[in-house]
Amino acid sequence: MIQTIRNAWKIPELRKKILFTIFALLIFRLGAAIPVPFINNQALSTYLEAQSATILGLINAMSGSAFSLATVFALSIQPYINSSIIIQLLTVAIPALERLAKEGGEEGRKKIASYTRYATVLIALLQGFGYYTMIRGNNLLNPGEVPGLWVGLVIVLSFTAGSAFLMWLGEQITEFGIGNGISILLFAGIVSRVPTMVSSMIRGVQNWMIPITDELITTLGGVDSDSYKAFLNSRLHPGMIPVIIIGGLAIIVFIVFIDNSERRLPVQYAKRVVGRKMYGGQSTHIPMKVNMSGVLPIIFAQSIASLPATIGAFAGWSEENQDFGGAVLRLFDSDSVFYCVLYFLLIIGFSYFYSTMQFNPIEVANNLKKNGGFIPGFRPGKPTADFIMKVLNKITMFGALYLSVIAILPIITSNIFKVSSLAIGGTSIIIVVGVALETVKAMEAQMLMRHYKGFLE
Repeated sequence: MIQTIRNAWKIPELRKKILFTIFALLIFRLGAAIPVPFINNQALSTYLEAQSATILGLINAMSGSAFSLATVFALSIQPYINSSIIIQLLTVAIPALERLAKEGGEEGRKKIASYTRYATVLIALLQGFGYYTMIRGNNLLNPGEVPGLWVGLVIVLSFTAGSAFLMWLGEQITEFGIGNGISILLFAGIVSRVPTMVSSMIRGVQNWMIPITDELITTLGGVDSDSYKAFLNSRLHPGMIPVIIIGGLAIIVFIVFIDNSERRLPVQYAKRVVGRKMYGGQSTHIPMKVNMSGVLPIIFAQSIASLPATIGAFAGWSEENQDFGGAVLRLFDSDSVFYCVLYFLLIIGFSYFYSTMQFNPIEVANNLKKNGGFIPGFRPGKPTADFIMKVLNKITMFGALYLSVIAILPIITSNIFKVSSLAIGGTSIIIVVGVALETVKAMEAQMLMRHYKGFLE
C-alpha cells in the first residue's frame, strides 16, 4: 500500500487528486469540531457513553465522535447512506424506478442521484429532529436555555445543513479525488477516533486501579447514575490491552484475506466461423466474491436490533422499571443472549438479500447463452442458472458467517471483559479495512491506465 501511494505521488495528475482528497478531509475534520449552539456538549457526551450499546453508539463511531460533541457534522453521512440503501431497494420494488436505472442511461442515473439527494435531506431532517427530541427530553441543553421553536429550529437545521454539505463534499471527492468520496469520509470519521480510543484505554486502566467504595459511589451520584455507569464501562484490566491489539491485528488479516477471496466459475466459449475467420474458443471465468454485500448487512442488522434500545433512549425508558419499557430494554440489551442471536440471524438474512440483489444467476446464464458461452459440465440455460444459484448460496453462507463472527465476537468480548467500547469494533474494522483496500485498488487502476511502468515492476 505504501509503495503504491509513493508511486502515485510521482504522477502529477494523481498527486493533484491526492492533495484534493487530503484538503477535503481537512475540511471534514474542521467541521467536526464546530459545535451547534444551545447544547451542553459535556452532559451529552456523558449521556452517550452510557448509551454506547444502542444505535447511538454506532452513529457516534461513524461520525468520528462528532455526534457526542453535537457539532454541525454530527449526523455525518449516515442520512446519505440510508437514502442510498432505500433508493436501491425501491429500484427493485418499483418497476418505473427499475426501468429508469437500467434503461435510462446517463439521464436516468442523474435522476436516481437527484432522488437520493432529496431523500438524504428528508432523512437528515427526521434524524435531526429525533436528535433534538433526545437532547430536550434528557435536559442536555445549556443551563438557562428554554426549549422552544427557535432553539429546535437552529439545532435541526444545523444538523441537516451539515449532513447535506458532507454529501456534496463526498461527491466532489469522487469526481476530483481518489476513490469513493462517501466511503473515504466514513473511513476518516472512524480513524479519527483512534487517539480517543487510545486515551480511553489509558483512562480505563487508571480507573481499574481505583477501588469502588461507598464514597466513590456517592461522589458519582449513586449506582443508578449515568456517571457511575460510565465509570464502570470505562474500567479496563491492563492485561486486556495486548489482547485487544493482537485480536485487532488478527481480525484485519482475516478481513483482508476474505475481502480478496472469490470463487471463479470456469467459462468456455464455443468456436464459431464467420467468413474466413474463427471467433471464440477462449476460456475465462466468472468471479464471485465471497463477501458481495460488504458491511451493509452489519449496519442494517445493528440498526434493527438496536431499534428498541434507541426508542427507549428517546422515550426515557429504564431497565430498572418493571413495566413494558423496562422489559423490552432488558430483552434487547446487548448483554442478552436474545440480542446476540437476533443480531446473528439478521446479518445472515441481509447478506442473502443483498447477494441476490447484486448477482442474478438467471441473467448471467442468459447472457452466457446469448454469447455462446457455457460452464463445462452444465447445459446452457436453466441447468447453468441452477448451478450458479447453488454456488451463490454456498459462498453467501460463508460470507454471512464471516460477517456474523466479526460482528458478534467484539460484543461477546465486551460482555466478558465489561468494555462496552468494543461492541462496535468489528463494524468499524471492516469498514476501515474495506475502504482502504478499495481506495488502493482505485489508485492502482488509475496508475495502470496511464501505463506507469514503476507499478508493473
